[in-house]
Parts: sequence; C-alpha cells; structure tokens
Amino acid sequence: MNEFSREELIIGKENVDKLNTKKVAVFGIGGVGSYVVEGLARAGIQNFVLIDNDVVAESNINRQLIALHSTIGMPKVEVAKNRILDINPNAEIEIKQEFYNKDTNNWIDNSIDYIIDAIDTVTSKLDLIEQAKNLNIPIISCMGTGNKLDATRFEIVDISKTSVCPLAKVMRKELKNRGIKNVKVLYSKEEPIKAIADETNGKHAPGSISFVPSVAGLLIAGEVIKDLIK
Repeated sequence: MNEFSREELIIGKENVDKLNTKKVAVFGIGGVGSYVVEGLARAGIQNFVLIDNDVVAESNINRQLIALHSTIGMPKVEVAKNRILDINPNAEIEIKQEFYNKDTNNWIDNSIDYIIDAIDTVTSKLDLIEQAKNLNIPIISCMGTGNKLDATRFEIVDISKTSVCPLAKVMRKELKNRGIKNVKVLYSKEEPIKAIADETNGKHAPGSISFVPSVAGLLIAGEVIKDLIK
C-alpha cells in the first residue's frame, strides 16, 4: 500500500503514474487556489509551479487551507510548498512570490501541462489566458466565488455559456475583444449576496465563507485530473 493505492483502484496504476509526470502551474494560492493545490497533490501531481505575491493574513483563516495562526505572515507559496511536500516528499515544486502580469510572464513555457488561474485581477487573468492559448497549454479559469453561500451552484463550462456572475460577464467581453475563444471556466449561477459594509472591510471587499471557495478549488482540481488522464 502507498499514498495512491486507493486512487489506483478507480483510475488504475498507469494513470497514477501518468499524473506523477505532469507539471501544473497554479496562479493564486488563496481560497480557491489553496484547495486546487491540495486536490492535485493528493491525486498524485508531483510537479508544481506555485505563483502568489501575498503572505498569509489573519483574515484568510476563514477560507484558505494554508491559513493558520501558525502561518500568519508567511509567504503563501512557501506554506503551500511545505504542505505538498508533507503529502508527497517526492514532489518537485518551484515557487514564485510575485504578482503575475504581462511583465512577469516570460518564464511560462511548454514544460507546463496545465495552468490554473485562481487570480483576482481581471488584467492578469486575461494575460494569463492569452499566454496559455498562445502556447497551447490547457487552462481553466476561476470566476467569482465571493459573496456566495450555495456551493452546489458551481459549474465548469465554456466562458461563452456563463451567466449571472459579474466577473464572467467582464471576462466574456474582454476575451471577445481579444478574439480568444474556447476558455474553460468555473463559475456560479448563484446571484451574488450583497456584502455588509463595515469599518474593517469597507464597501468593496467581497464576503466569503469556508465551504464555497474550497468546493470551487476541489472541483477545478478534479477537472484538471480528469483532463490529464483522458
């Protein structure tokens, strides 16, 4: 018996071995991205590139897998790397503590088998999708998970089939303007809940809860795994 014995029972040892050879880049190690990483690592992905500029904050604890009182102030990519290695000591992990944009994308190449976009910033999401398309690297992009309470409303579809989600609406328009088609996304059909403004969070901070971005992250991880073993 080993870490992946139970997985072999449903996808076969050949596919587990195949996943061991794949390299996945996860952009954004927050509420969604941290659970993407968890799902991938526990499914046998051994080669990672983790990209996030941020450090763990106390306000992350309600929804981010890597956020604990013991990790506050630590770079998110470092915490995620250590967690992956505790799951699978054979993992090879490259970390980049940087904000992704068009000026920091020159390292992306065809050694990457799949890209996960869990970034918050629209301009960065658009550039990352464009880079992936130019290099013919499969990508899945996460739309909005904030101000949601119903994790059963998530779907994985082409961006052209999205509705309701305000971020998806912006992305549809901007991708169309760039002539980019056939982008796989995760989004929610749930109408956003109006966040309660207070002195701490201000009017524009999205609300979030433990069981929503986590579900989104694991759904994305599952989609990536299924795509890689097709």
